[in-house]
Amino acid sequence: MARHIVLLRGINVGKHRRIAMADLRELLTGHGYGDVKTLLQSGNVVLTSRRRPDALARELERQIEAGTGVDPLVVVRTREQIEDVIEHNPFTGELESGGAPKSLQVSFLTGDPDPEFVAELEGRDWGRERVAFRGREIYAWHADGLQSSELVKHLDEKRLGVSATARNWNTVLKLLELAGD
Repeated sequence: MARHIVLLRGINVGKHRRIAMADLRELLTGHGYGDVKTLLQSGNVVLTSRRRPDALARELERQIEAGTGVDPLVVVRTREQIEDVIEHNPFTGELESGGAPKSLQVSFLTGDPDPEFVAELEGRDWGRERVAFRGREIYAWHADGLQSSELVKHLDEKRLGVSATARNWNTVLKLLELAGD
């Protein structure tokens, strides 16, 4: 059985779409997933399952909606895929030169992005910001933070052609740690 990192988008933001992490762990454990753990309150789950990531994501969407009334987008990656995301980070230089890990966001996509849009974004001068696409992930370096980011305004799902959910670098590292060996 494989360890999976489950990323839920759009829960526990504001007063609506609330799911207590203890309730989520209980729900998923009740559906037979093993060693269910959560990180933070924003929909980060690690669990064990025999299912493949994309099939598991669809199954979890149905189970979470049925069990909580909340219908989040669910993106799943295996532990090995998260290791690969970390290993191939194109912005290690920014981090090594003192950049804040919270300035680096990884967007996890539900499929392959539109190649023309990828070329457009990667070919544009973003000033101090940087963007790199690698498979079904987008690495975005927001040098001056998300609030003043011009780049974040252009990471549009309609133009990407797929859905996404983002996590900062600290969270990505913590999720791998939580997934264990």
